[in-house]
Amino acid sequence: MASIRKRNNRWQVQIRRQSFPALAKTFLSKKNAQSWARKMENLLEEGLWKSFSKDEEKTIYDLMTTYLEKVTPTKKGRVSEKRRLTKLFQYTPLMAVQLKNAQPSLFSAFRDERIKNGVRTAQYDLVLLRHAWNVALIEWGWDLAPNPLAKIRFPKPNPPRERRLLPWEWERIQESAPLQKPILLWPAILFAIETGLRRSEILSLEWKDWQSSKKQLHVLQTKNGRPRWIPLTTRARNCLINIPNEHNKIFPLNETCLRQGWERLLQKTQIKDLTFHDLRHEAISRWFEKGLSVPEVATLSGHQTQSCLFRYVHISPPNLD
Repeated sequence: MASIRKRNNRWQVQIRRQSFPALAKTFLSKKNAQSWARKMENLLEEGLWKSFSKDEEKTIYDLMTTYLEKVTPTKKGRVSEKRRLTKLFQYTPLMAVQLKNAQPSLFSAFRDERIKNGVRTAQYDLVLLRHAWNVALIEWGWDLAPNPLAKIRFPKPNPPRERRLLPWEWERIQESAPLQKPILLWPAILFAIETGLRRSEILSLEWKDWQSSKKQLHVLQTKNGRPRWIPLTTRARNCLINIPNEHNKIFPLNETCLRQGWERLLQKTQIKDLTFHDLRHEAISRWFEKGLSVPEVATLSGHQTQSCLFRYVHISPPNLD
């Protein structure tokens, strides 16, 4: 007789039969636990029970929680990845599937469902799932079948955003942002416009990175892993001067705090479809409008491939005369 009990919001099943090894498994729902218990008992009764490895018996949820514990903390984007994984865990129909039953068709159906929430959302989820499976196979030595995600089509990425900040939007931001919380929201916005730094780069800056005498800033934690020096405009320097030097970090905020402050600002100003990253696009576009060359802009922005910068060049009709 199988015993089923609830522990730590999960359902544990144990089956003990004479002349057979003890069977045990944990599930997210009681229904799945009962179903597995009935299946195993029927197999035992009919003499058709087959021993599976412990790794094969694990679920996709087990795989991804292990990935969250072992791999995610080692990444620069660990905060945003943890947020994505938390949302992924809510997709119970996928999470409850055992790895031995995870076929390509399962992930194809998941892909088609997630695309409804946006192509980028589907891409992020599939990349995480694929990488977790590969890590389990290669680095953790799990006894699993070849990666089923290698056999499915990944959604094609959307064209790069070309969102520019409109004059009336910038006016509203300048009026409202200084009054919004967190108090460093407005300095972060202004600094992003003046430097073209990514949000993660801004939040990683420390006071020791700023050489005020040389009017330069050393950006150490970059997307491509290559530190770079950038000159600071007068407005950017004044922005730093007005921030209290009370912490190691220039902007002692986490990504969640800054993101929530930005979202409140957009609601207050009634601005639609504008991301914090669009400020970087705006900064780079303005550099081209000021006459900087592609190599000069690449030095400031940190782009390794100069061809990536061509989408920032917006030619207006007056410039064609």
